Amino acid sequence: MASSLAVFFVGLFLVLTGEVIAMVNMNEDELVGLFDVMDSLLDYSNWAKQYPLPCTDTPWPGVECEISLDNFPTFHITKLHIGPDVIDPPCKNSANLSDSLLKLPYLKTLSIFNCFVSSSSPVNLSPTVFGSLTSLEHLALASNPSLSGEIPSALSNIVSLRVLSLPQNSLYGKIPRELGRLVSLQQLDLSYNNFSGEIPEEIGGLKSLSILDLSWNNLEGVVHCALGMLKLLQKIDLSSNKFNGSLPPDLGKLNKLVLLDLSHNFINGPIPETFSGLENLQYLIVDHNPIHSTIPFFVGTLKSLTSISFSGCGLTGRIPSYISSLNTLTALSLDNNSLSGSVPPSLGSLPSLHQLNLSNNQLSGELQLPEEFIDRLGKRLDVKGNPGLCTSDYKLHMKKNISMLYLQIPPCLEKQIIIGDHDNNNNNNRTFQNHPDDTNAQWLLVINQKLLSSTIVLCWVIIILL
Repeated sequence: MASSLAVFFVGLFLVLTGEVIAMVNMNEDELVGLFDVMDSLLDYSNWAKQYPLPCTDTPWPGVECEISLDNFPTFHITKLHIGPDVIDPPCKNSANLSDSLLKLPYLKTLSIFNCFVSSSSPVNLSPTVFGSLTSLEHLALASNPSLSGEIPSALSNIVSLRVLSLPQNSLYGKIPRELGRLVSLQQLDLSYNNFSGEIPEEIGGLKSLSILDLSWNNLEGVVHCALGMLKLLQKIDLSSNKFNGSLPPDLGKLNKLVLLDLSHNFINGPIPETFSGLENLQYLIVDHNPIHSTIPFFVGTLKSLTSISFSGCGLTGRIPSYISSLNTLTALSLDNNSLSGSVPPSLGSLPSLHQLNLSNNQLSGELQLPEEFIDRLGKRLDVKGNPGLCTSDYKLHMKKNISMLYLQIPPCLEKQIIIGDHDNNNNNNRTFQNHPDDTNAQWLLVINQKLLSSTIVLCWVIIILL
C-alpha cells in the first residue's frame, strides 16, 4: 500500500510539474533576439520555424534555458553554444556576431567555436557587442581565424565573468587594463592571437585567477611582478612571445603553480632562487631563452617536478647530481647548451624517467648509465653531439640497435678492450687500443681476429680426428 501511494504521488508531481512548465512562457524580445543571432550564424534559414520553442517543445542542443523566480515565471535563455559537437546545422560562410546578442541579458554562457573561418568574410569584434550581458559567466570564442578586432574594454563591466577564453583567433591590440576589475575571473586564455604591448600591471587584481595563457602572441617587455600577487595560479603559459629581461622573484610565491612555460622568449638569467617556493610545480619549461647560467640550484628542491626543459638556453657548468633526487621526473631536456663534465650515473636510477636529451653539449668522459636504463629508453635517450663522451661497455657497442643508431658515441680511448679465448693460455688473447678516427674498423678487426683464432682451433681438431 505504501509503495503504491508513493508511486501515485510521484506521478502526480510529474504531471503537475509538466503542466507548470507548459504554462511558462518565453520572453518575446529574447526569442526574437535568439532567432536573429542564429540566423546570423547558422547555414539554415528555417531554424526559427523548426525550433520555435527552444526552451520547451522544440529544444536545440546548443540552447539552454532557466525559469526565472519573478512573479510571473518566464523562461530565459542562459546558454548559447555553437561548436563541433553541435554540427547540424553548420555555420555559414558569412557568419557574424549579431547585435541582437544584446537582447539576451540573462545569458550566462556564450561559446562559439570554429564558426568564423572564411577569409572572404572577416568578422570584427564590436566594442559594444557584450555591453548588456551583465549575467555572463563563461565567454569562449575560439578557433575563429577570421575573427579580428580588439578586446572590448566594456567586458570589464561584467563582474560575474569567470572564464574569458579567446584562443586561436586573429585578435590584436593591447590587453585592456580594465580587465583587472574582473575579480571573479578564474581563467584567462588569449593564446594564439596577435596581441602586443606589455602585460598590464592591473592584471594583479585578478585574485581568483587559476589559469593564465598568453602564449603565441607578440607581447613584450618584462614579465610583470604583478603576476606574483595571483596566489591561486596553477598554470602560467607565456611561451612564444617577445618577453625580455629578468624574471621577477615574486613568482616564487605562487606555491599552487603546476605549470610554468616561458619558452621561446628573450628572458635573461639567472632564474631567481626564490623559485624554490614553487613546491607544487610539475612542469618547468624554459626552452630557447638566453639564460646563460648554470642549472639553478632550486630545481633540486622541487620534488613534484615531472618535466624539466632547458633546451637551447646557453646553460654552462656541470649537470648537478641533485637532479637524481627528483623521483617523479619523467622527462629531462638539457640539449643544445654548453654543459660540460660527465653525465651523472645516478640519472639512470630515476624510476620514472622515460626521456633524457643531453645532445649537443660539451659533455665528456665515460657514459656510465646502467645498461637496463639505456635499453628502457631506447630512442628517447639522446646524447649525440658530445665529442668527448664515450663508453667502455663492450656489450653496448655490440648492440647495433642501441649504440650505433641511438647513442652515436665511440668507445673510450683510454680503455683497452681485451677479447680472447679466456683459457689458461693468455698468449692467445688479443689486446687492442682504439684510434679516434677508425672506431668501427677497429671493432671489425678485433672480431675478425677472434674468428680467425677460432677457425685455426677448429682446423686442428679436424686434423686430429682424421
